[in-house]
Amino acid sequence: MRTAVLGLLLSTSTACAAIDDINLFTVEEDIELGRQLKAEIEANPNDYPVLDPSAYPEAYDHLYRIADEVLASGDIQYRDEFDWEFYLIEDDATLNAFAAPGGYVWVYSGIIKFLQEEDDLAGVIGHEIAHADRRHATKQLTKAYGLEAVLGVVLGDDAGAIADLAAGLVGLEFSREDESEADDYSVYYLCDTVYAADGAAGFFEQIESSGLPAFLSTHPDPENRVEAIRALADELGCNTDTWTAGDYDTFKASLP
Repeated sequence: MRTAVLGLLLSTSTACAAIDDINLFTVEEDIELGRQLKAEIEANPNDYPVLDPSAYPEAYDHLYRIADEVLASGDIQYRDEFDWEFYLIEDDATLNAFAAPGGYVWVYSGIIKFLQEEDDLAGVIGHEIAHADRRHATKQLTKAYGLEAVLGVVLGDDAGAIADLAAGLVGLEFSREDESEADDYSVYYLCDTVYAADGAAGFFEQIESSGLPAFLSTHPDPENRVEAIRALADELGCNTDTWTAGDYDTFKASLP
């Protein structure tokens, strides 16, 4: 059935337009791509100095405590299918986190130390979980590489294609639509947790007030995102009070 559908897409004059809205990868291929990207990152410690969980157990306990709270949301479609592994990268100058297909998420020490509240980090983690769960990366790969290249992966015609695509994931940029959807789902997820549902808005407010030009030049307007996140939280009737029972300062202190 999938072969027939793909053949139809290739033969139509509207294939280029349709590709924006389709994802030719299976859920299993999302997981395999994520594992390939994890291997690429582990093989490149100079660019990605991932902290060893055995050397920093307290830091990882805090990370998973937050991530597990978000993952407990009933709105995560692939909660049981994806691997959902979380890693810390030692880089205090980078205010970022990123997700790979299949539920792999990396969080830089810089963003943890930059943020003021645990709710803010929970919002960021929710945003990255949404990128994985909504399968944004493989949708963008379908769009970026085109049907012919992706067919070599999904139909098994090119054994090395998954490794090549995984390497390309590191620099992949999401569309504004995907970023907006990840913002929305961060609210949905956190609405089911102890955290303020608009936690991601706290991150964007701090980014905006810091005036970081590199971040602002590559991401949609933070001010608009803050307004949209808070409006959605209000519309859903979610809690937006800062959660004070966490120990965010201890989390920060557990990092090198």
